Amino acid sequence: MQNNQGVKPVGLEERNLNGVDFLLLWAGAAVSLAEIWAGGLLVPLGLMGGIAAVLLGHVIGNTPLALGGIIGSRTGLPTMVSVRPSFGVRGSYFATVLNLVQLVGWTGVMIWIGGQAAQAVWPFPGAGFQGWAIVTGVVTTLWAVLGHRFWKWLQRIAVTGLVLLCGVMTYVLFGQHGWDQLAGSPSSNSLPFMVGLDLVIAMPISWLPLVCDYSRFSRNTSTAFWGTWIGYFLVSSWMYVVGLSAALATQSATPDSVVMQLMVKVGLALPAIIIVLFSTFTTTFLDIYSTAVSFLNIWPELGERRGSILCGVLGTGLALVFPATAYEAFLLFVGSVFCPLFGVVLADYFFLRRKGPPEQPFHRQDLFWYSAGFNPWAFVSWGAGFGLYHLVQRATTVGSSIPSLLVAGVIYLCLMAIWKPVAEMRPATLTAGGQR
Repeated sequence: MQNNQGVKPVGLEERNLNGVDFLLLWAGAAVSLAEIWAGGLLVPLGLMGGIAAVLLGHVIGNTPLALGGIIGSRTGLPTMVSVRPSFGVRGSYFATVLNLVQLVGWTGVMIWIGGQAAQAVWPFPGAGFQGWAIVTGVVTTLWAVLGHRFWKWLQRIAVTGLVLLCGVMTYVLFGQHGWDQLAGSPSSNSLPFMVGLDLVIAMPISWLPLVCDYSRFSRNTSTAFWGTWIGYFLVSSWMYVVGLSAALATQSATPDSVVMQLMVKVGLALPAIIIVLFSTFTTTFLDIYSTAVSFLNIWPELGERRGSILCGVLGTGLALVFPATAYEAFLLFVGSVFCPLFGVVLADYFFLRRKGPPEQPFHRQDLFWYSAGFNPWAFVSWGAGFGLYHLVQRATTVGSSIPSLLVAGVIYLCLMAIWKPVAEMRPATLTAGGQR
């Protein structure tokens, strides 16, 4: 593998993923114990209020996710390189560092949840949770290292099996706790509906910094968009509702473990452990691989394989010390950072560059230089959106995700229209050949 493969566009011969592949890829991302757990956070809304938040939140959050994928499918470039036109070459490093933090964080969260659930279903002899966490981290890292040609078949087999097993899991849950019982669970005022909506929107938004890493391998834009949107919407909504229902029935803070224990109770321990392990693999390898790809935007010499191994080691280590009480705060942090950031990126691509050629040379080091490699207006707009997110979240019950995304995008378009940076080319004296 060449050192700069993660920066240059993928060739046409590498673009071999179709709509079914994307549907299964993002369904695999959504078949996650973390999503079941997140659904449990919506308990104060009650069953019907929680389901309304789940469906509306996924409609809202999935749309920018799939739109972001369009950029990768047209340019053949990973997400962090696609940030360059709006934030500048060096400005994209800011987004990259934030993304590396959240990806290692998500890797740790996913391995922690998977390890805890596996231990509850099938105790690891002598090592307990730590043993399952290490096994899960090693296997998931190897899955990421294999490369996208192998994922295509691994995902088809694993996700198809997982969906069938999750159907059994859902049947067991509602067989033990009927719909009438769940619908009768009272709601409370401890979680405003719009804040609950933010907790749902944050999940698809957390995938936005990764989406182009996979859509760049698409055969065409339409299948990448709809495969991403439909695959994630259907399965993520399903997992949220399962988590909400399990938490309502038992008032447990860990509905993922509750569901697994129900399966063990009815004699389905083996299917339960398969769901735990493979749902962790199909979701977490995306975080590990994208950490490696994001690293290439700053440090192309690292290479995808070494980057994946580094993330796997860091994420597994984090899982061993991760505090469960930090999960809700982590979700809201992700939303506050990436909603306004991608408000800027999407506004730049779909409004400022809509008349440009489909295959735009975002990877060139001499383009989008702005001021010393930074576009100040992108940072001003992001800062305004970031501040608005936290201000609205603390002061009102309106919800923060979409206002921060829209406001950041609108401010960016206004600033770029009034004070468009003049110099977008790196001075010739500072570049050697114009590319990495």
